Amino acid sequence: MLKIKKKIPLIDQHDKSGFWGGKFGGNFIPETLKRPISDLEIIFKKLRKDKNFLKQRDEYFKNWVGSPTRFIKLNNLSQKLNGAQIWAKVVSDANGGAHKIYNATVHCLIAKKSGKKFIVGDTGAGYAGKMLSMAAKKFGLNCKIFMGAKDIKRQKPNCDAIRKNGAEIIPVYTGSQTLVDAVSECMRYWVSNCDTTHMCVGSTVGPNIFVKICGWSTAQISRELKDQLKLSFGKIPKKIKLINCVGGGSSAYGFWSEFIDFPKSQVELIGVEAGGPKNSKLHAAPLSRGAKLGVLHGAASYVCQNNEGQINETESISAGLDYPGVSPIHCFLKDSRRARYTYATDEDALNAYKIVTKYENLNPSLEPSHAFAEAIKIAPKLSRDTICIINSCGDAKKDKYILKKRLGKYVFNQ
Repeated sequence: MLKIKKKIPLIDQHDKSGFWGGKFGGNFIPETLKRPISDLEIIFKKLRKDKNFLKQRDEYFKNWVGSPTRFIKLNNLSQKLNGAQIWAKVVSDANGGAHKIYNATVHCLIAKKSGKKFIVGDTGAGYAGKMLSMAAKKFGLNCKIFMGAKDIKRQKPNCDAIRKNGAEIIPVYTGSQTLVDAVSECMRYWVSNCDTTHMCVGSTVGPNIFVKICGWSTAQISRELKDQLKLSFGKIPKKIKLINCVGGGSSAYGFWSEFIDFPKSQVELIGVEAGGPKNSKLHAAPLSRGAKLGVLHGAASYVCQNNEGQINETESISAGLDYPGVSPIHCFLKDSRRARYTYATDEDALNAYKIVTKYENLNPSLEPSHAFAEAIKIAPKLSRDTICIINSCGDAKKDKYILKKRLGKYVFNQ
């Protein structure tokens, strides 16, 4: 079994070749990307120690992103479930409505420090693209967003926002026309334009350095939560379950980062993947449905694939979780048994959305609705001194057309 080292950020627990646990991650990249990747590694290592850069980052997090976001008890839902206490870290309060703003802000700051005038990124749910377009506008960068044609149709509100921010959306018509194809096309573009352009990978996936930058950025979420727990309870409670949806894995890593060193008996980490439609064989749950090790987007991780090693088509009602791979960080957490991974179906997520919006003034997107589904499932079986905390990492405004179609109405009207 793989072991996690104490008092060292998990993003730094890789070997010289960039592998966590000796087999997850790495840099499976073409020769043309070795120099720009190396340059990015050097500048990021330098900036992490630069007090002025850290001060600048923290000022933008506070005054522009809106950090810290709320940490609230969901009293009505807790009473309804009649078991564990249900709390939410409302990361969707952040500027733009999702956790992706942390990563986008840091990447734009790095791009400026690198002297780049152009930035490109990928998006599935549209949140990574929306946040990058917002940050690019804020910092005066020209921005292109690669997005699968299927996702453009189902995430129209975020697409409208991206264009409003002045960014160009590049539709991707290859493959399944979803996030996996958007990432591929974005990387291909960067290979040809890396001298003038910075690339922002929207999650903790891709070559080693992109996993590290994204994880470092979103770790702000757990830093906030740690302080908020101490304020609310006087200390870190003895029975906590941190429940997070997992697609690429950026919000989950950010939510868990500060708690990984805590005993598993005190702080349990639960990741919820996209199980897809109830009566379909298609899903986006490589960790919880037994996927094999493969290479995707420059990194080794568990990947949904067939017996010949070809990437399987995935399906999920949630565009942000509809991805055949997962962060090498989460593969490491799974194999070290520090985190437990499960899945929720489309129907589970829709039902959770209905329940949460019925009892609480909260509007979780379909991504965190998967996490709420797990909380709703396990809370009634748990003691009242157990604290279940869900990362409500996205707002459902982007999903309103899907929700209207599937539920007959957009439940949240406030």
